[in-house]
Amino acid sequence: MNVTCFVPKRQTATLWLAVLLATPAAVVAQDAPASPQGFVNTYQKAPNIFPNFWAPYLQQTIPLPVLENSPRLGNLIHEGKLELSLADALALTLENNLDIVVGRYVVPFSQIDILRTKSGQANRGFTGALFPGELNSGAIGAGVTSSGSTGGTGNAGGITGGGGAVSIGPAGAFDPSVSFGFSFDRVTSPLNSLVVSGIPTTTSYATSFSASYAQAFTNGASYSVSLSGLRQSTTQQNTLFNPDVTSRLSIGFNQPLLNSRGRGPNERFMMVARTNQSTAMEVFRQQVITSVTTLENAYWDLAAFQLNVQVAQNSLAVAKELLEENRKQEQIGTMSQLDVVTAESQVAASARDLIVAQTNLEQQVTTVKQLISKKDDAALDAATIVVTDRLPQPRNADLPDLKEALATAQSNRPEVREAQNNLANQDVAIAYTRNNQLPSVAVFGLYAGSGLQGNNAVATGGAAAALDQTFVAAYPETATGVSFSAIVRNRSALADSARAQLERNQLQVGLQSTRNQIAMSVQQARISLIQGKSQVEAAQEAVRLAQVTLDGERKKLEVGISTSYNVVLRERDVATAQYAEVQALSTYAKALVAIDQATGTILDRNGIRLNDALSGTVTDKPVPPFRGDGPRPPQPQGGNR
Repeated sequence: MNVTCFVPKRQTATLWLAVLLATPAAVVAQDAPASPQGFVNTYQKAPNIFPNFWAPYLQQTIPLPVLENSPRLGNLIHEGKLELSLADALALTLENNLDIVVGRYVVPFSQIDILRTKSGQANRGFTGALFPGELNSGAIGAGVTSSGSTGGTGNAGGITGGGGAVSIGPAGAFDPSVSFGFSFDRVTSPLNSLVVSGIPTTTSYATSFSASYAQAFTNGASYSVSLSGLRQSTTQQNTLFNPDVTSRLSIGFNQPLLNSRGRGPNERFMMVARTNQSTAMEVFRQQVITSVTTLENAYWDLAAFQLNVQVAQNSLAVAKELLEENRKQEQIGTMSQLDVVTAESQVAASARDLIVAQTNLEQQVTTVKQLISKKDDAALDAATIVVTDRLPQPRNADLPDLKEALATAQSNRPEVREAQNNLANQDVAIAYTRNNQLPSVAVFGLYAGSGLQGNNAVATGGAAAALDQTFVAAYPETATGVSFSAIVRNRSALADSARAQLERNQLQVGLQSTRNQIAMSVQQARISLIQGKSQVEAAQEAVRLAQVTLDGERKKLEVGISTSYNVVLRERDVATAQYAEVQALSTYAKALVAIDQATGTILDRNGIRLNDALSGTVTDKPVPPFRGDGPRPPQPQGGNR
């Protein structure tokens, strides 16, 4: 029977004695408190081994994810209507958007990697974080665990004595390992001689026990302690003790001097895990930025579609008004049937435009509902969304200084910090591969004591006496030595070192490419903002002039110097100009979102706290920069005469 277990680094070599004294009543589970998003408080720490020594061997219960919509969504629905401000939409996105929910998991993944590397094992990694392949020695996922032993029962109890070659290699991992073994053996053997045993057939009984403790340290040193005992009885006639008890205690250590020496090579996984914890926050921040940008664009599209419906409704109302006037004029004989048909055609076209506008609005409502909820909800499905924030009017203050915007983007964009963290990880790989090129040189030492007792004609002894001889070093063994090993030509290590440096150079080029792309995106967003402002101003002037032209054409129709057809054309011009105005306002609103995204300030400008996004519960409601303050954007004017 063999049992192997791993215990935290803080424990000593005598821990196995405490384990032997522990009772089953001490075995209790530690339940981690649940949190709204389905995580525990932290994954960086293992459960304490005292007073519950069995806690590290129990599965940690992770709460299931919460896939219900946040209460905020239900509270905003009243009488089948969801009046949605941009601030409310942002809060709902932070709480319910599934892309953000998925993105949260990179943070506990990074914490788990820290816990794993504390034991000496390699990182598991996560999407978005770099793990240099050169850090692994051998198979991917292998850590710094080494196998070494000072066990055995020595020469005690044999028929010859003498020394021999000794070699103590690295042993254990950062999490100390404790092992116990117990066995019972009965052997009956035929012999081909009577000289040694005195009989032709022997039967032997053996009961053995072994225990060992091994641990490695972050500076590369390691040590191991082993204790073994063997009780034998036999039918042989020529033994000194029968039964006899042999025991052995051995303590060995190993200290590398070149390869694997120092904290750098041995803490390489920890270094990467700590850097990747920062990377995880940047990956999550990038996901929040992406989701917030998508939501804002969808919100302004919804606001634009609502205005398009108003434009279509006004256009239809004006067309119907003209039709009624034409019919009256036809009845009194001052207008022809063709003018009535022309007005009827405009009513049909306006009705068609209204249906298209309403269809686009309903489709956009579905898109927004998807972004602010985790699952389908009957009340939400039946609710009509009405946006309460108006499309923003252009302001000179909206246009940032180019130099300042570029500097802000380079310091705020998550992609830059992710790339810098990846470079730091690659530097760890370069340092490790440099060390890994060195030959392996180590000093080691061994201290051991043996004991032999049993029963014979003049003395009686047992396990206690044998162990006493072992611990007082009645029969000691001491050894020291130096080991050296090197790989001739060393091509594998040379290749790893060269690859690590090439990958570092590649990452540096990638970082510069990222910086260039960010600078280009800022410049493009700024140009779009300038053009958007000009388009809004031009579109608003076009609406004003189209309305003036329509009013003039109506007056000419009233005095008989124009036709109904010309009035219809002017009405179409007004509607077209109003649609263009709404589109220009929507484009400008999304250009503002783009410049905030490009400079990496979209979360700050909307008053969004990353911790709220991470927890899934918004405690401080976002405060978008556009809240309806200032001049109201021009509304469709097609119904005015």
